[in-house]
Amino acid sequence: MRQQEGHGKVKKLEWRAKEAIGIITGDSTLEREGSRQRVGGAAQESLGKARRKVGEFVDGVVKAIKK
Repeated sequence: MRQQEGHGKVKKLEWRAKEAIGIITGDSTLEREGSRQRVGGAAQESLGKARRKVGEFVDGVVKAIKK
């Protein structure tokens, strides 16, 4: 689950760089592409966080039931 979070963060950073290069060079296509992809990376990161939190909650429930 943490792996998905990590991949989302890396993608978000990569695409933020692509977006910045598009801004600096005046390449609006590259800028828009980076912006769209950055949003996708943020969504993937959020999904990874949600999955991790659900997993932690389930682990807590399992431990409470075993007591």
